[in-house]
Amino acid sequence: MRKRHNWKARQSIQTTDEKSTGDQQHVQLDLDGTSQLKGVDESNPLVLPGKKVKRKKVNNNEAAKKPLSRKQKKVLQKILEQKEKKSQRAELLNKLSEVQASEKELSLLYTTSKLGIGDRLFTAKRALDEAEFSGQGRISSISGANKKCKQESDEDEEPESNEVSSSEEEEDPNKGQQQMYVEKCSTKECNILCTAQSLITETKQVPSNDKPQKIFSGTPISQPAIFIPVDRSPEIQEARLKLPILAEEQVIMEAIKENPVVVLCGETGSGKTTQVPQFLYEAGYGSENDIIGVTEPRRVAAVTMSQRVALEMNLPQSIVSYQIRYEGNVSNETKIKFMTDGVLLKEIQKDFLLTKYKVIIIDEAHERSVYTDILIGLLSRIVPLREKKGHPLKLIIMSATLRIEDFTENKRLFPVPPTVIKVDARQFPVTVHFNKRTPLDDYAGECYRKVCKIHRMLPPGGVLVFLTGQAEVHSLCRRLRKMFPYCGRNVYNNSKDDDSQEAMKIFKKTKPKQNLILPKIDLASYSAMPLDEGDEDREAANDEDGSESDHDLDLGDGEAEEDEKEESSLPLFVLPLYSLLAPEKQAKVFCPPPFGTRLCVVATNVAETSLTIPGIKYVVDCGKVKKRYYDKVTGVSSFRVDWTSQASANQRAGRAGRTEPGHCYRLYSSAVFADFEQFSLPEMTRRPVEDLVLQMKDLNIEKVVNFPFPSPPSTDALIAAEELLISLGALQEPPKTGRLEEIQNAKLSSPITALGRTMASFPVAPRYAKMLALGRQHECLPYVITIVAAMTVREVFEETERPAVSDEEKDLLKAKKARVLQMQKIWAGQGSALLLGDLMVMLGAVGACEYAGLFPKFCERNGLRFKAMMEIRRLRGQLTTTVNSLCPEVHLYLDPKMKPPTDSQVIYLRQIVMSGLGDHIARRIRPEELLDEKWRNAYKTALLDDPVFIHPNSVLFRQLPDFVVYQEIIETTKLYMKGVSSIEPEWIPSLLPQYCHFGNPLEEPAPFYCQESGKVKCHRPSTFYRVGWQLPAVLVEYPMGLERYKYFAKFLLEGKVIKRLGSYTSILLSTPTTMLKTWAK
Repeated sequence: MRKRHNWKARQSIQTTDEKSTGDQQHVQLDLDGTSQLKGVDESNPLVLPGKKVKRKKVNNNEAAKKPLSRKQKKVLQKILEQKEKKSQRAELLNKLSEVQASEKELSLLYTTSKLGIGDRLFTAKRALDEAEFSGQGRISSISGANKKCKQESDEDEEPESNEVSSSEEEEDPNKGQQQMYVEKCSTKECNILCTAQSLITETKQVPSNDKPQKIFSGTPISQPAIFIPVDRSPEIQEARLKLPILAEEQVIMEAIKENPVVVLCGETGSGKTTQVPQFLYEAGYGSENDIIGVTEPRRVAAVTMSQRVALEMNLPQSIVSYQIRYEGNVSNETKIKFMTDGVLLKEIQKDFLLTKYKVIIIDEAHERSVYTDILIGLLSRIVPLREKKGHPLKLIIMSATLRIEDFTENKRLFPVPPTVIKVDARQFPVTVHFNKRTPLDDYAGECYRKVCKIHRMLPPGGVLVFLTGQAEVHSLCRRLRKMFPYCGRNVYNNSKDDDSQEAMKIFKKTKPKQNLILPKIDLASYSAMPLDEGDEDREAANDEDGSESDHDLDLGDGEAEEDEKEESSLPLFVLPLYSLLAPEKQAKVFCPPPFGTRLCVVATNVAETSLTIPGIKYVVDCGKVKKRYYDKVTGVSSFRVDWTSQASANQRAGRAGRTEPGHCYRLYSSAVFADFEQFSLPEMTRRPVEDLVLQMKDLNIEKVVNFPFPSPPSTDALIAAEELLISLGALQEPPKTGRLEEIQNAKLSSPITALGRTMASFPVAPRYAKMLALGRQHECLPYVITIVAAMTVREVFEETERPAVSDEEKDLLKAKKARVLQMQKIWAGQGSALLLGDLMVMLGAVGACEYAGLFPKFCERNGLRFKAMMEIRRLRGQLTTTVNSLCPEVHLYLDPKMKPPTDSQVIYLRQIVMSGLGDHIARRIRPEELLDEKWRNAYKTALLDDPVFIHPNSVLFRQLPDFVVYQEIIETTKLYMKGVSSIEPEWIPSLLPQYCHFGNPLEEPAPFYCQESGKVKCHRPSTFYRVGWQLPAVLVEYPMGLERYKYFAKFLLEGKVIKRLGSYTSILLSTPTTMLKTWAK
């Protein structure tokens, strides 16, 4: 309704005078007369009001109070009842204490609920805890990080609290009540959560005016600290005190105690790998039957770290042990166990909860190897399961440069983000020098020139050079040894004080004096603008040295002397380091160099992490790394030299300055460094994953796509892996009919078969495991084990294609290569043995090496890698043990005098190899199919459109069989097949029917009934899948359908199924052939 004009003034509002409620003022006035007037007179100005009287509006529309609802009445009633109970509690306790039995009487009683059961461990433990907490002592369990917070809260705590009846203050402490204070502190404040009265155990009077109790709830009750004493030598203890991580021991141990998962980030040199296991051992995590497990991505790191920790702790190898793929010294007394990540993954298959471990440390997690990612995913589920079982497992993830986001932001992996602790590592400043110009191709030559400059111009100190591959490492080592030969002469004293200015001057005086010939320079041919020469320096953030101290260390980008003239007065002790190097040669880099020489280590990226080389002061980083790339679908692998990541470059720089200020010389500009990837791609995203899918299926993880990977592989890689495992028979084939949704769901969740579980028990690739599963026939199993071991261990033969430095070395390499080729022809044999191809060469090489006693001289003379031969022997032993455990009746053993296989066994070996490598079949391109001249002598595969060729080092390079199987395809200048073996085309439909498309049965030859198998057989033509190669017709079982039963009825009436029915064939109304007519039903 619309309001009227001036509606506010028209309202009838009741008002009240503020002064009307008070006393009236009575004013007396003295007038001229005798009369006295009371009140207010009109003519009296003295009593007129001084201001307008304020009036209050009376609001008559004030709503009445809303009555309480039923729920509110109930809540209020409960509050009143609780108050009444509290007020009656003291009286009730007094009455109960009057009728309570004495302690002696109570001790004679026993609860009937436990008769015949006995006390459980947790009951006894609870009784002990209650005995400890008896009395009126105040017990507070607060972790170390929150103690300060607790102390501050106690100072500001007010004495008032909710009233609770108690009589402790007036009672004897020995007979007082049990009182427990369990306090919960946050980082900001401590809040009182609840108050309660503990149970009364004695008969006492309860006065009502006692001080109230404060009962806190939250963190568990504190337990006595456990400390295991370790007897270290003074030298070791002094060296440990210099490590940065030692100052963070309390923070780290408190975080481990309070959290199930801890991520520890510490740069190279912080000491996390050697010290954290010692922290845990001293804290009692390795007591009783528990073990501290440490995983390393490399076998070398696992062995060396176990030896180092045992040395520091002054403990035997039986307590600090290691376990790698082929060897170990683990015993029943082991408390700290170093192992490779693959070893722990195998233990999870046998014991999923890892019950014998108290702590698992994942070291070098930044390398993001496949097994590391799977371990982290599995342990993220094992940790909460162990927590529920009452036997918690601690997980510590340690890394130098870790992408923390992959763990803290991955809710599928860790629903609760783990605690992250960062430890500073670099003890001495490291100055990083960038080149102004970046060499594109000749980075190895630039490394050589930079090392020469460092050795001639800079103070003593070890040099570490990073290159990409084995050939480059040996090439640079030969050039440096030729330039600075080591003759055992002492030139300078390699002491710790050599980096001073005085030592630098003395060092420079040792350089040979050369008569400098000044060149003739025509200034007219040069520009007036200065050239951009010299290094572009960038000091590390923590470098506090003055800029003047680096003037003599800026080496510039100029070209070194190209005439590689020997300088014997400056000896250089050059050592190579790469993963395929023999262990005794790898150990040389940890020994001090000969007196009077400078150490120079030329290494691949194996020296980035895990290994710490002492005495390194200068690092030369080429910025390159050789990576192996895989096609996710076809499996074709190729090695490519590419730029490294920023994290890896920082790792390389961190190798310098471990014992004194260091320098890192990067042979690329800062602009190129800024374009590097921040981190390298995890291996999980760069390689096929069929072996991992099989292992996870064996762990009953059917839906692998839902597994909590830190960096999940692509869906295409998972689909290709499951298709391969289905074709190998390791997984059940998904249904092809039914609802579309069911078919899609079953595509990536195929369950494992019995054959798949057998294959998963072998520590090899699924293709090779299939060969082992089929090898138990015609006594071929020892040969299959040897072939699989040789195919698993890479680089059996030494590299002979490396460039030679001198003519003499060139002749030696040529003679060695000729001898290796001759021995390969001998090992390959003739006739049917030759058709086994490169696998026969591997089999012959291993047999000859074992027959000769596996001596290093024999391997060196015949071009074999001794380290590879040792790995093959160990893997053969491991596979033999696994086979004997699966089939005890085989009684297999390693025979050093193993005879060569017979011709029939060679045929079976070829078929077994083809069964495992069914998707790696190639057919030679026929002359009429040549599309280009480059396709001559080429082969066509089912997965690739491009032609592939047999590798020139293969013994079948000149044989060129029509059909071959290959181990792998390597992409260099062409696509080359390695590990080639010849097969027959008629084997394919019989042994690999899953890869073939069969046609209708042939009428000639006609189908027949097989008495041995009791089935109808026929000949069917077939084509190889995807490429449609026509294959010969083979004898197979008649396909399912009506025709199959018609033929069976015909053979039944003819008496071929049951011979007695043959006598009635002649008296039949029609011939048995009538069953095959189209009108017959």
